[in-house]
Amino acid sequence: MTALPALLIGATLWMVAGLVPACTVSERERLTSPNAAFDVVIFSRDCGNTEANTQAALVPPGEEVPFDAASFYSVGVDADLSPRWISVSALELTTPSGQKPYRSDETVAGVSVTYRAAN
Repeated sequence: MTALPALLIGATLWMVAGLVPACTVSERERLTSPNAAFDVVIFSRDCGNTEANTQAALVPPGEEVPFDAASFYSVGVDADLSPRWISVSALELTTPSGQKPYRSDETVAGVSVTYRAAN
């Protein structure tokens, strides 16, 4: 008797999951920190009918960016962020001129982030 409700709930969840668009991450650039503690990854995320976007996240070296990764910087355009490690605890990104970012954290995982406007 308890197997039937569990089966119905499982089937419903499986069908609903098929209706939600899957997100894909397209990696554009990756740069390992001087101490090899992190990779800064520049990527875009597409979840179906998604507008252009450019994001940055820190991930463990060599690991893929998960589809649900929390980015510390994101902007609603295709952009070349030209990441540059200044030191093991400082990172610099070039931001697109005239574009207000959705997110631009000043620190992430103990790394300070400096934003430089593109020329």
